[in-house]
Amino acid sequence: MANNNRSFSGPGNDSGEPGMFEKVVFINRCAKVVKGGRRFSFSALSVVGDGKGSVGIGYGKANEVPDAIKKSTESAKKRMVSVKLKGSTIPHEVLGEYDGGKVFLRPASNGTGLIAGGGVRAVLEAAGVHNVLTKSMGSKNHIAVVHATLNGLRKLRLEEDFRALRA
Repeated sequence: MANNNRSFSGPGNDSGEPGMFEKVVFINRCAKVVKGGRRFSFSALSVVGDGKGSVGIGYGKANEVPDAIKKSTESAKKRMVSVKLKGSTIPHEVLGEYDGGKVFLRPASNGTGLIAGGGVRAVLEAAGVHNVLTKSMGSKNHIAVVHATLNGLRKLRLEEDFRALRA
C-alpha cells in the first residue's frame, strides 16, 4: 500500500490548513453480489490532528478509494476534539473503551517514545503525544481500537481540573 501519512504543512498542501496531520488507518473493500457479478465499494478510516492537542476520527464510504479517503478526512475534520496533554505525554493512566475494544494508556518519561501500534499510534501522533506506553486489549477491529483510544484521551484531566472540582 502507498504511504498513508500526509502532513499538510509541507509541499502539496492543497487543503489550506497548514500544520494539519492526516493518516489513513484502514481501507476496506466490500463486495455486493448482484445479477451481473460483484459490485465493489470501499470504506476508509482516517485520523486528523494538529499535533497540539486536537484530534478527530472519520469514516467514509464510496465506490472509489480516493473518494472514500476524502469523505473520511472531511468527517474527521468536522469531529475534532481537544485533549489535555502534560508536555509531550498524558497527565495520568487511563483506560479507553468502545464496544469490544479497550486501550490502556500510560504516561512515560521523555525519550521513551510512542510505544503503540496501528490505529492507536495514528491517533496519538495526530494529537501530539510523543511519550506514552499503550496496551490494546479485546477487539482487534480498527474502528473499535481507534474509538477506544479517542475515548481514553477524552477522559484525561489535568491536576488543576481535579483541584477545581474538589474546591
